[in-house]
Amino acid sequence: MALAQPTLHLTDYLAWENAQPERHEFYRGETFAMVGVRRVHGMVSGNVFAALKSALRGGPCEVFTESLKVQVADEAVFYPDVFVTGHADDLRTDMVFRHPTLIVEVLSDSTQGYDRSLKFAMYRRIAELREYVLIDPDSRSVEVFRRNERDLFELHDQTGTDTLDLCSVDARIPMTEVFNGLTS
Repeated sequence: MALAQPTLHLTDYLAWENAQPERHEFYRGETFAMVGVRRVHGMVSGNVFAALKSALRGGPCEVFTESLKVQVADEAVFYPDVFVTGHADDLRTDMVFRHPTLIVEVLSDSTQGYDRSLKFAMYRRIAELREYVLIDPDSRSVEVFRRNERDLFELHDQTGTDTLDLCSVDARIPMTEVFNGLTS
């Protein structure tokens, strides 16, 4: 029988997490170990990071990868695959970001439901978030959820298009770059 894990407060989690060799996400007092990723997941997230790094060079925003934390209120801390922020507080922090403009998650069979539901519900609470992107490397589907003028997220399905259009950061990435290195 497994022993119950104690409920952590956010500050306790952050202190504990910073001492761990592996990553754990936090949701309402519970921690969840992050599992390793498949090669295709790493390739797609790396491709998107590199393309955004190039597209945003010299601008007011910076792009970051899954090794850094995004905090949502006092309830959750996640490790998005790729995210962009231009918020002054975020550009000064070393470890915990709170104001991303764009978040990209690369889907896998084991994380798809989590990324589409709980994570997306939490991310929507970030006032600065303008776009949430889900990329499935297996089916090559690309869904962009963009916040509209009514403060609701609308789906812009970019599956099968030539470019990934990211209005929040004024970037266009050719889909050939997003999926570069993946075999058909």
